[in-house]
Amino acid sequence: MTWPEDEYLRNLREARGDYAWLMRRYGGRTWQEADAEAREAYPYESSDRPFRGIEFHDDAWHWAMLAIHGAMYWREHPELLEPSVEYLRSRGE
Repeated sequence: MTWPEDEYLRNLREARGDYAWLMRRYGGRTWQEADAEAREAYPYESSDRPFRGIEFHDDAWHWAMLAIHGAMYWREHPELLEPSVEYLRSRGE
């Protein structure tokens, strides 16, 4: 998929915000730590990069839970398979 720059930047901003929120709430990170981890998890990719934005195919919930609890987190924490109501509300859903 080719992302128009404004759409890509909007997705990037939203994903970073969601990821940082999750890292603070579920990962116990400080604001600074969470923001730094969000930028690392969702770096800016130039428009000529193949598969630019592919990390958007899964919600930030999934990527944050992987970072916090490790691979296959849903086996030991089946309650984390789906995003929490609190997280969905934080996103306005």
